[in-house]
Amino acid sequence: MTIDSEPREPYGPDEPYERHVPAGSSAAGPYALDIDPRRAGWSHSALRVLELPPGGSHTLATGDSEWIVLPLTGGCTVHTHGEFFELLGRESVFSGVTDFAYLPRDAHAQIASGAGGRFALAGAKCERRLPARYGPAPEVPVELRGAGNCSRQVNNFAAAGVFECDRLIAVEVLTPGGNWSSYPPHKHDEHHPGVESELEEIYYFEIDGDGLGYHRVSPSRPGGTDVLAEVRTGDTVLIPDGWHGPSIAAPGRDMYYLNVMAGPGESREWLIRDHPDHGWIRDTWPALAVDPRLPLYGTRSGTEEGPR
Repeated sequence: MTIDSEPREPYGPDEPYERHVPAGSSAAGPYALDIDPRRAGWSHSALRVLELPPGGSHTLATGDSEWIVLPLTGGCTVHTHGEFFELLGRESVFSGVTDFAYLPRDAHAQIASGAGGRFALAGAKCERRLPARYGPAPEVPVELRGAGNCSRQVNNFAAAGVFECDRLIAVEVLTPGGNWSSYPPHKHDEHHPGVESELEEIYYFEIDGDGLGYHRVSPSRPGGTDVLAEVRTGDTVLIPDGWHGPSIAAPGRDMYYLNVMAGPGESREWLIRDHPDHGWIRDTWPALAVDPRLPLYGTRSGTEEGPR
């Protein structure tokens, strides 16, 4: 098992990532985080965090991938091939749902911010070239999942069946301090039609108040991914395979994570299997109330029992 809690020196330009990527260790140019599929050792999923100073701008070549520009803090404008999107953004990931912009493959875009900010670029290698689009914040479905101390909030801004992409699936999860999310542990590393989809996954974390949390990945196959990571703001965990969860928020410190997923399947879908030793926890939820601290901010839909 890999147990990570100490800072790591920055990765070299061609060095493959470990499964726990501490904040700052994968920085490159304007990106505070730059997760590249090749160096992650997989084929599709990518994530960058762009930091812009006041008045700053950045030109992005999308290449063979589709991308979503998602404000983490602040707002920005996005220009691409005659389209213009103004993203109002948000104060922080703990303050509200944000609007976002979808960028197709084989395009160029300029991202600019008058006041500055931090912007996640969630990406996936893809085949189809879909149109550039704006995603309004009021149209993001927000769900409350689980119950009791397994309660969490999921912002399904680019979930399968919610917002059209070719390969990319992305959601945000907010976990109140002291709760467990991504529980029961689950996996999606094999293709079984109608049962399980094969998806590479990135977890990007932020912790309220400069706190910490913990994330577990256990092997689903001999020699598979095995990580217990102490995570802080800016940390990332890469999950090519394995049972992942729980993500544990320390008491008094709410946890946020951005999930970015993509895979080789013909259908864009999120199908998971619960760990057989832990799936029973789901049966306890109907007798429990949802954590009254949720929603942390507005919700457009009800309670679901998904593991995310």
